[in-house]
Amino acid sequence: MQPITPEQMDMIDANSEKLGFPRILLMENAGSALAGHIINHAKELNCRKVVVVAGTGNNGGDGFVAARHLAGDSKEISVILLGSKMKTKESTINWNGIKNMDKTIKFLTIDDFDFEKKMKSIILEADIIIDAIFGTGIKGLPRKLHSNAISLINDSKAYVLSVDVPSGLDPLTGEVNNISVIANETITFHRLKIGLLKRKDITGKIILKSIGVPPEAEEGVMN
Repeated sequence: MQPITPEQMDMIDANSEKLGFPRILLMENAGSALAGHIINHAKELNCRKVVVVAGTGNNGGDGFVAARHLAGDSKEISVILLGSKMKTKESTINWNGIKNMDKTIKFLTIDDFDFEKKMKSIILEADIIIDAIFGTGIKGLPRKLHSNAISLINDSKAYVLSVDVPSGLDPLTGEVNNISVIANETITFHRLKIGLLKRKDITGKIILKSIGVPPEAEEGVMN
């Protein structure tokens, strides 16, 4: 299957919306596929404690959806939110939803007392970490908050699954601007992103999941 650029994926998402399949539906499918992968491999992965480290964009939104599905499977779920204001309406909807799940999901936000210390403890005690910090829209150097989280993820003994691309990896060039998550697996969606194929040392095993993008959405983009 032909790999694509981040720009092409964005165009395909936009075309899907025009065809009546909004981005939030694709986000739901992505997060559900990610959670399903973890649930299906629960026996080979020690996944009692699952930690979602999320940014405020659509990559974080995928992580929120996965957290909701995993909570329903009786996993011990924590979500660490790296930011205060959501960047998209899709991530906003899913964040507002899971915030109401405080009986089944533990939350840590940057407004919480002693955030850095608590983040370190949660990440280093995790069995599985879902890296949902940055997706294909990453630009420039990561802020200190994000860099610190990425360093902790890389220092942990957890099994790390990156959502779409490892956070910090340029999905077009495969270059790393300062720091990147080193993943055991990267769960990417619809088509492989070009940059993933250039850095297997960072991506780990690459797994491609369908998220229900209609073939018509690729017209004018792939041909």
